[in-house]
Amino acid sequence: MQRWRGVESAPSGWGRCVVTIGVFDGVHRGHQLIIGRAVERAAELGVPSVLLTFDPHPSEVVRPGSHPPVLTSQRYRAELVEALGVDVVCVLPFTREFSRLTPDEFVHAVLVEHLHARGVVVGENFRYGHKAAGDVAALTAAGRKFGFTVEGVPLQGTGETTWSSTYVRSCVDAGDVHAAAAALGRDHRVEGVVVRGDQRGREIGYPTANLEPQPWAAVPADGVYAGRLVRRHEVLPAAISIGTNPTFSGVERRVEAYVLDFAGDLYGEHVGLDFTARLRDTLRFDGIDPLVEQMARDVERTRELVAGSP
Repeated sequence: MQRWRGVESAPSGWGRCVVTIGVFDGVHRGHQLIIGRAVERAAELGVPSVLLTFDPHPSEVVRPGSHPPVLTSQRYRAELVEALGVDVVCVLPFTREFSRLTPDEFVHAVLVEHLHARGVVVGENFRYGHKAAGDVAALTAAGRKFGFTVEGVPLQGTGETTWSSTYVRSCVDAGDVHAAAAALGRDHRVEGVVVRGDQRGREIGYPTANLEPQPWAAVPADGVYAGRLVRRHEVLPAAISIGTNPTFSGVERRVEAYVLDFAGDLYGEHVGLDFTARLRDTLRFDGIDPLVEQMARDVERTRELVAGSP
């Protein structure tokens, strides 16, 4: 899969393609259907598929300070869409100037002049251009003018729930990682670098990897979770704690993972933590012994839930 920064990165002689457009944060099951349809349409036409996304998040540029929690880093997002068969991921730098493009200017500058779109596939609620003035109907009209087709994919979900990045964020924020996984089609992941903590876990027999999450990461609610630590191509079961360590009167919120049956050094590594199930709330214990006893139970429950499973 090719990765471009800006549509100007399209190689000389670039031909026609099918484009899908969106932030696609989370690459949830609704996104997967849209992207999958774009890949399918590209195959039908015998042209490449291009996923067009934005960095930074448009809301942070249009309304500074409103950046939503991020479900997937740009790198992880690219890995996920590559697995869906996308040929090119093009990240558009979203600037104040770019946000002022009218719908017609966006279509001409991005889809026509640089990408030479033959087809465009988006969600049926897709909006574009200054003040989100453009919609699927306007894009369809532009397509008739410039020679590309437009397909608006209906929103998807289960029951009364529509899959959306906003919905997944609300699940994560509430600590409902099971519901988040149902919408994502996989466990929610938080990425970051392992940094040094207080090293209390080592003293009580449960050394933990203290994760410094990436900016704006969507970190689940305080609690203890069963999950996995992902490093390079290795996936290891882990009991994950989020909170302030109330037993030790902590004040700083931390994300810590005890990796089962692991004795190596993770300091300085970029890792991901996948959240499979919520085990319990964060509790304050009357001393070290009750804490250690509960941690042993958390580890065994984690082993039951994730060790040996995909």
